[in-house]
Amino acid sequence: MFVIITYDVNEKRVGKVCKKFREYLDWTQNSVFEGEITKGTLAKCLAEVNKIVDTSEDSIYLYQVSNPKNIKKIVYGQEKNR
Repeated sequence: MFVIITYDVNEKRVGKVCKKFREYLDWTQNSVFEGEITKGTLAKCLAEVNKIVDTSEDSIYLYQVSNPKNIKKIVYGQEKNR
């Protein structure tokens, strides 16, 4: 499946969260990751991230895309990850 993940976490944890997501997905923008991932691998990734974040003040948004062929991505300016 194709996913897009965005996050807003406390600056104390942002580096650890970014590093963890980089292990599984492509970094495309500050606090934004995307890519193909299996359900099992996604569950593992989110379980590891859940150990880092504080859900009382941090947030993670997960967008699951059923058919990634229907996404048209247009980048204005510099693309972070080629």
